[in-house]
Amino acid sequence: MFDIVRLVLKAGNGGDGAVSFRRGRFMPLGGPDGGDGGKGGDIVVRAEAAVDSLAEFKRNRVYRAENGRHGMGNRKRGHNGADLMLPVPVGTLVWYESTDGERTLAADLDQAGKRLLAARGGLGGWGNTHFASSVNQAPYLAQRGEPGEERTVVLEMRLIADVGIIGYPNAGKSTLLAAASAARPKIASYPFTTLEPVRGTVEIGEERFVLAEIPGLVGGAHLGRGLGHDFLRHAMRTRMFLHLVDGSSATPLEDLLQVNQELALFDPRLGQKPQLVVVSKVDLPEVSARRAEIREAFHHAGSRVFFISALSGEGVPQLMVETLRVLRRMADEQEPVPPPPKVFRPRPRDSGASVHKDGDTFVLVAPAIERVYARGNMNASQVRWQLQRLFSRTGANKALLKAGVKPGDKVRCGRLEWEW
Repeated sequence: MFDIVRLVLKAGNGGDGAVSFRRGRFMPLGGPDGGDGGKGGDIVVRAEAAVDSLAEFKRNRVYRAENGRHGMGNRKRGHNGADLMLPVPVGTLVWYESTDGERTLAADLDQAGKRLLAARGGLGGWGNTHFASSVNQAPYLAQRGEPGEERTVVLEMRLIADVGIIGYPNAGKSTLLAAASAARPKIASYPFTTLEPVRGTVEIGEERFVLAEIPGLVGGAHLGRGLGHDFLRHAMRTRMFLHLVDGSSATPLEDLLQVNQELALFDPRLGQKPQLVVVSKVDLPEVSARRAEIREAFHHAGSRVFFISALSGEGVPQLMVETLRVLRRMADEQEPVPPPPKVFRPRPRDSGASVHKDGDTFVLVAPAIERVYARGNMNASQVRWQLQRLFSRTGANKALLKAGVKPGDKVRCGRLEWEW
């Protein structure tokens, strides 16, 4: 079953700003005209009703968005990188996975059109026009583009349906789904015919609901045996169950209790979902002969039972009508959920710059400066003067002096390294 996949996402890097000066005839005071770099493309995960599986991600596990273009002269801004859209089925959970394997739920895409910005593209760098001032009319400084975010995400498809058909393997779930809807699941006479959940729409008059066949399970499924967690994970997203029991089984009541026990052991909420108990294969003579006996056994257990033959269609329309009635009652009893209160969490102001030592070198951590680069030689007096002014404006000078920097010491900030 291909319903969970791990992907590596790399958003686009921002384009670099340009260091350029406008020159031409009759323009003696052209000045700086370096354009800004374009923003890198984002990676967006979006729920699409037309997508029904994660099989598209089976071949490719690494996705990269387009980088932003670099700025150019004449104040020409670089083009933004194109965003990358990843379509997933409705009901997909998106998890962020850290380097140590810990997962954090990022979004539950439970509606068509719902989206998550999974990896944000880097901002473009400023051109040298942003560094011009009354005392620095010819800036040789610009900014590099920000790197795009890189994330490891896990996409987990969880079926969304009104009604789930559950039961032991080979109980007739696929046949019932095909008899009640236009779905065409695989039908065969051996267990575990269905390895992936299949959905179909049941129409009764002007009303409809989504019926899903959940892959069968065996004893110990809550521990992962058989299809185990693959079955139980999809069962979480249904509103109610049609619990299908094989009428030809020697112990149909025990089969029912075993499946319900597996539901409750995996998650107590599964055991509390409404159920309609359905005995299948009543077209078989041996099942028809035991009909009264089976009804009596379930009656003593406190369960009302429906008898059907999905092959001949006997009892299927009545079962669907009763299922719709239960869904209506659940909708009437459901209380409206108030929207959660909005919580504002203001981000603390950036402290600006910090300094630590790496051997004999003072390492300056200042995001505003780390992306700065210069055209030409960094040791040129004009460039060094412009950098010193930038350090003074951002508070980097104070941080370095407080850390004990002295003339002749080596200082490094990002890719820049110079002598103080």
